[in-house]
Amino acid sequence: MKIIIIAAKSKNNVIGNKGLLPWHSSEELSHFKSTTDGCPVVMGRKTRESLKRPLENRLNIILTRNKNYKTNAADSVVLSGVDEVLEHCKDYEKIFIIGGKQVYEAFIDLADEMIISEMKFDAEGDTYFPDFNREDWTATKKEFNDFVLYHYIRIT
Repeated sequence: MKIIIIAAKSKNNVIGNKGLLPWHSSEELSHFKSTTDGCPVVMGRKTRESLKRPLENRLNIILTRNKNYKTNAADSVVLSGVDEVLEHCKDYEKIFIIGGKQVYEAFIDLADEMIISEMKFDAEGDTYFPDFNREDWTATKKEFNDFVLYHYIRIT
């Protein structure tokens, strides 16, 4: 199973502000949707609660330490740790880690790839994408109107 982190961040590494994405980009959202379509997506409780509904055509895995957290949403499951996620997803070809910060931090050392959309501006926020050692990765770059896409592959 391939573990892929996917994130949108500003030039100054902001990924959130007061629990929300501090911008809207239809172009980046379309890229996210087409990239993750049909695959499990792993997110923290706060990220899930920031969404209006579960992401369609994807298994939504909600990672939380709260043992009492429940969801009635179809195509959603609540798990409490990285090992549980790995066991639950072992038969999938790939899974996408979609945030937030604590979930990125929990998976960054396990990730095989990272797909990072860097918006073409700085943003105000209170949550930042975690630091990582760029020497551990090879990167390709693709320009879009609203963002630059960096695709990192871990050097093995």
